[in-house]
Amino acid sequence: MADPDHGSRTEVDRALATQRKRPSTSSSTARSKRGAAAGTSSKTARKGGPLGAVGRTIGGRGPWYVKTLRWFAFLAVAGLLACALTFFILYRAISIPDANAAFQTQTTQVFYSDGKHKIGEFAQQDRESVSIDEIPASMQAAAIAAEDRSFYTNRGIDLKGIIRAARDNTTSGSVQAGGSTITQQYVKILYLTQERSYTRKVKEAILSIKIHNQLSKKQILEGYLNTIYFGNRAYGVQVASQTYFGKPASELNYAQSALLATIVNSPSYYDPYAEGAQARIQPRFNYVLDGMVKSKAITAEEAAAFRDRIPEVKPLKSVDRFGGTKGFLLDAVKTQMLNKLKFDQSQIDGGGLRIVTTFDYNDQKDAVEAIKANRPSGAPELHPALVSVQPGTGAVRAMYGGPDFLKSPLNWAMLGTQPGSTFKVFAVIAALEDGYSLKTTLNGNSPLRDTKGNILTENQGDSGGASYGNIPLSLATAKSVNAAFVDLTIQMAGGMNSDWAQGADKVLKAANDAGIPKSVTDTWEKTANISLGANQVAPVDLANAYATLAAGGKRADWYMVQKVTDFQGSVLHEHEVKTKRTIPEDVVADTIAAMRGVVTSGSGTQAASVCTTAGKTGTATAATDGNDKDQHVSSSWFAGITPKLATAVMYNRGKGNENLEGYMLPTFFGGQTPARTFRTYMNAALQGTECGTFPPPANIRADKGTTYVAPKPKPTKKPKPEKTRKTQEPQPTTPAPTTPPPVEPPPVVPPATPTTPTPPTQSPPTVS
Repeated sequence: MADPDHGSRTEVDRALATQRKRPSTSSSTARSKRGAAAGTSSKTARKGGPLGAVGRTIGGRGPWYVKTLRWFAFLAVAGLLACALTFFILYRAISIPDANAAFQTQTTQVFYSDGKHKIGEFAQQDRESVSIDEIPASMQAAAIAAEDRSFYTNRGIDLKGIIRAARDNTTSGSVQAGGSTITQQYVKILYLTQERSYTRKVKEAILSIKIHNQLSKKQILEGYLNTIYFGNRAYGVQVASQTYFGKPASELNYAQSALLATIVNSPSYYDPYAEGAQARIQPRFNYVLDGMVKSKAITAEEAAAFRDRIPEVKPLKSVDRFGGTKGFLLDAVKTQMLNKLKFDQSQIDGGGLRIVTTFDYNDQKDAVEAIKANRPSGAPELHPALVSVQPGTGAVRAMYGGPDFLKSPLNWAMLGTQPGSTFKVFAVIAALEDGYSLKTTLNGNSPLRDTKGNILTENQGDSGGASYGNIPLSLATAKSVNAAFVDLTIQMAGGMNSDWAQGADKVLKAANDAGIPKSVTDTWEKTANISLGANQVAPVDLANAYATLAAGGKRADWYMVQKVTDFQGSVLHEHEVKTKRTIPEDVVADTIAAMRGVVTSGSGTQAASVCTTAGKTGTATAATDGNDKDQHVSSSWFAGITPKLATAVMYNRGKGNENLEGYMLPTFFGGQTPARTFRTYMNAALQGTECGTFPPPANIRADKGTTYVAPKPKPTKKPKPEKTRKTQEPQPTTPAPTTPPPVEPPPVVPPATPTTPTPPTQSPPTVS
């Protein structure tokens, strides 16, 4: 039989063995959970990657709000670092650009010869820079009170101001500006455009810091006050002070300074000349005064004195710099600066130059008055011109080119016009140099004909059209006899059958020697009529050529610019007088003697001035519509000299050669209105001066031609004495004398007087 206990142990043993092999449920579950958690954590770490790890590092452990604060702190620090890095990159990348050229310019001042009276100015922007030492403390304080009260403490930008501007710009939906410091405004004007964008604001801020680091506060304030716009075409505080108060910036008082600082904020809105200006200006003006009180620049009492009023400004002047007669002077100076002295346009218009001209302040006024006094009325198309040149230097002392440059910029004092018989003076010079004399016989018959009977010229104009027969050169000059001067040119050429161009060459050489530019005469046709003045000459050139005679034959080029200095006072140009003897002294003396005859007894007697005067009349003709047979009077002249001054006066019409006959009244002859204009000007210009003297005539003896011998007057029959009729003697009441009465003397025969030849019939008053 089997043992029952043996069977029971076997079952127990198997149960225990099974239990040892199977883990317990609780421990197995725990292990399963730990494994699952580890797997999940591993997956999460793998999912977040390095950034997740950084995020867990930043957030750390703790409640969520602690982690949130840690994140905000991290972002703030990171933002600051990013801004710093961005600023560093931009600071290195943005360099200070070239300054805006227009805002670096200064106004160029132009003065009369005395250096005191101003003619006008050249400018791109009306500006005249001054140093900070010339800007009063009140103006400096006013600008700071108005525009940047933290100026001396900020570093070029004001963060509070920028934040305030950003807030306002954001709420308005557009960039409205604001918050700019004085440094930022200076940078914006001098280096940037007026574009309203965030990009420009960023550049402005960076450049402002750079400028702050490179310049002192005084340098920045000086640049700002010399650059900023004050309205009414005034740039910079110096011009603004002159514009509004008529005095330099150094003389501004505190109220005037505050007004200028007010205007800067909005020049058009705060324009003191606009209607209702005070109502708009007063609040901003008071704000500026309050700022000045806070900075202790002024007292509260001083501010209170202007609480309800603003400083008075002077009337606004017209800024038509080239208006009136002065415009011609300014334009001529600029032309000479550009073309002769080789200054460039930017230097002239914006270099802050000081130009002293040759124009005499009083002489110029006298020239304008002389034209006004003598210009015929009711002739709006008539163009007078006057130029006065100093002999021996070439300095242009006065010039009238027209009444108003802005209405018509044509300067008739410098434009070519037919000079008529004023050009005959150069034929006199040529003849005297060529071996002729003032006594040389010339053919003064009118018309003058060649060997074939063709008419060469007729006596016209100031000569009156008379036929003079044989006359000396001196009389031909005094009476302005055309025929005689054509004959003179032909004689200098070698005679009627010679090449007349050779005689014309001699006349032109004399003109060039005197001062008529060769560039002017080179294109002229060389004819026997060359001295009659049919070709165009500018009055300024003719006056200068006559000045050579007054200077004893020493020629000097005419000029208008005496001295040029820059804004720092350095001399850039100073004229040096250079003369050259071009006409012999004896020729000069006899030429002047012939010209004196014009004034004393010839065609120009109305030109005689307070000083000894010599000159020449001129009345020119031009072909009508290209038809030489149909001539009309085109210009009227008188040019003359005294020992100290040479002046040319010219009148023409329309485009420069239109008909004067019947328009220039009462007469168009050069010995009339032009001569009177000359006399009026010279009497005023020479008043109170030492006249000087001309050289005595040299009486050059001719070795060519025929010396004129005046014809003997024809003897007249001696009149027979008339018999006296005897009359009955009255009976005396007293006894008759014992002595016989005296014998009655024979009648006295009056001396014979020469009879004046009957002048030939004169032709109609046409001119040449």
